[in-house]
Amino acid sequence: MRIALTGPGGQVGFELRRALLPVGEVIPLDRGACDLTDPDRLRAALTAARPDVIVNAAAYTAVDRAESEPALAGAINAEAPGVIGAVARELGARVVHYSTDYVFDGTLDRPYTETDATHPQGVYGRTKLAGEAALAASGAHHWIFRTAWVIGARGHNFARTMLRLAAERDRLRVVADQIGTPTTAGLIADVTARALTRDSERPAADGVYHLTASGHTSWHGLACHVIEAARAAGHSLKAGPESVTAITTDAFPTPAPRPADSRLATERLRQAFGVRLPDWQTALDHTLEQIL
Repeated sequence: MRIALTGPGGQVGFELRRALLPVGEVIPLDRGACDLTDPDRLRAALTAARPDVIVNAAAYTAVDRAESEPALAGAINAEAPGVIGAVARELGARVVHYSTDYVFDGTLDRPYTETDATHPQGVYGRTKLAGEAALAASGAHHWIFRTAWVIGARGHNFARTMLRLAAERDRLRVVADQIGTPTTAGLIADVTARALTRDSERPAADGVYHLTASGHTSWHGLACHVIEAARAAGHSLKAGPESVTAITTDAFPTPAPRPADSRLATERLRQAFGVRLPDWQTALDHTLEQIL
């Protein structure tokens, strides 16, 4: 199996390079070889790779900056998935694409299922939802894995930010009225590999699947967990979990609105691909060991 991988240097892409090695020949297509803002170059790079599967781990993920760069976010998140889908349809390839909890507004007060109405509140969420639609309309075989609160051992993420701030400051203030499920890049990659391996034996339907770890917490709860793990590992920090003050969203305004409750129901994914999803603490602790 030939697997073309876009975004191989990102949080999820880096883990995919590891997880997909036993599945097939991985062809990494970085920004230099495959510019998602240039449809012609993107089409040419994918066609030359002759993949059986295209795994699109590239995305514009700067949620707040997207509010001032809607065209760039749209080119990468909304338009490129349609181009990828068109090439995949021509080649007879499958597409694995990643989306986000930000396609929802967070007002449902229960975990969102794949069939719940979407209502993104910012540019990032709207462009990711448009990308889902463009890929589905391409006619290619595809899986769209919506995930949330991604944390990897590499790159920029909330956990690494909290560790840096806790080393610099005596006290931290973190939002406590937004809840969701921290999900590691490693888990996303491992489930993707499992899905592709299982597909040859028991094909799963095209469409959207929710992929997160189990359980949920707030940003405040996540910050406390990360800092406690660092202290337990012997790292000297100025701020401990007891020094993290819970605040409301109103006390920490951001250019882009965030969903208050972005929990995703994962039953469809677990049944379709036969996977067990660990609780977020267990999965995160493994990643934190690598970060620390």
